[in-house]
Amino acid sequence: MTNTLVLLIAGILIVLAYDYTNGLQDAANMLATIVASRAATPIQAAILVSVFTFLGPVLGGTAVANTIGNFIDVTDLQNIASLTIVLSGLGGAIGWNLITWWFGLPASSSQALVGGLVGAVLVSAGPEHVEWGMSELNAGRVSGVTKVLGALLISPVLGFLFGWIIHRLVRFALRGARPAVNRNLRGFQWVATAALAFSHGTNDAQKGMGIIAMLLVISGVNAEFTVPIWVILASATSITLGTFSGGWRIVRTLGFGIYKVRPIHALDAQLASASLILAASMTGAPVSTTQVVSTSIMGIGASERPKSVRWGTAQHIIGAWLITMPGAAAISIALYLLMQALGAIV
Repeated sequence: MTNTLVLLIAGILIVLAYDYTNGLQDAANMLATIVASRAATPIQAAILVSVFTFLGPVLGGTAVANTIGNFIDVTDLQNIASLTIVLSGLGGAIGWNLITWWFGLPASSSQALVGGLVGAVLVSAGPEHVEWGMSELNAGRVSGVTKVLGALLISPVLGFLFGWIIHRLVRFALRGARPAVNRNLRGFQWVATAALAFSHGTNDAQKGMGIIAMLLVISGVNAEFTVPIWVILASATSITLGTFSGGWRIVRTLGFGIYKVRPIHALDAQLASASLILAASMTGAPVSTTQVVSTSIMGIGASERPKSVRWGTAQHIIGAWLITMPGAAAISIALYLLMQALGAIV
C-alpha cells in the first residue's frame, strides 16, 4: 500500500470523524427548542432529527459540496504534501469542535473547517493556494473564500431578522388565541424540526462530502471534482450518528440560556432557521446551523421582550464565534508543523 493511499484512507476517515463531531456539535441546535418547549422528549427529538438529517444530504444535491471543495487548491503540489495539508486542516476543525463541545459553547463547525484548512494552507503552501475569490467578486461573481465567509457572516444577521419577523407575524396571527393552542404548536414543531434537520443535512453534511471529493482529486483517484454516491451515503451516516449522540451540553445553553423558550418561540425559531438554511443550500452557500438557530432565538426574544434576552449568554456565544477560525487555524498549523517535524512530508 503506497503512502498516498494510506493518507487518502486516513483523510476519508478523518473527514467522517469531522462529520461526526459536526453532528455532535449541531445536534443541540435542532434539539434545543423542541425539547425546551416540551414538544418532544429528548429521545423522540433525537430520533426525529437523526432521520431527517440523514435524508438531507441524500436528497439535497451537492451545491454546497462544490463550494467547499474548491476554496483551496493544492492540486499542483505532490500528493503526499497536499494530503498532509488537508489532514492538518481537518484535525484543526475536529479539535476545535471537541473543545467547544466540551465547554458547552455552540460554536460554528463551518468556521472551524474554513479556519483549519486556510491555516494549514497558509503555513505550508502560501496564500496563492487559497481561492480568495476577489477577482471573481470584481467581475460580479461570488466564489471561493469570499463566498464562504460572506455566507457565514451574513447568515447570523438574517437569522436574527427572520426570527424577529416570523415571531411578529405568528403572534399577530394568534392574537386572542386560547392557551390550548400550545398543543397545536407543539404538534407543528415536529414538522418544523424535521424541516430544520433536513436543511442541516443539506448544508452541513455536504461540507464533508466536498472535502472527500477534494481528497479524491489531489490523490489522483479522480481526474475531476465529483461527489460519488458512496461519499454522500458515508457523510450522511457519519453526521447522523453524531446527531443521534446528542450534544446535550449545548442544548442547555440554546434551549434555556438565551431566552425562555415556550412552544410559540420554538416553532418560530425552527421555521426561521429551516427556511434560511434551505435557501442557502440551494445557492451553494455554506452557513452555520449554530449561528442561524442562535441568532433566530435572539431575534425572537428581541421582538417580544428585549430585556428578558440573556444578552450575557449571547455575548459568550458571539465571542466563541469570533475566536473559532483563528483557534481552528492555530490547531491545524500546530498539527502540520508536528507532522513536518516527524518527517510526514517527503
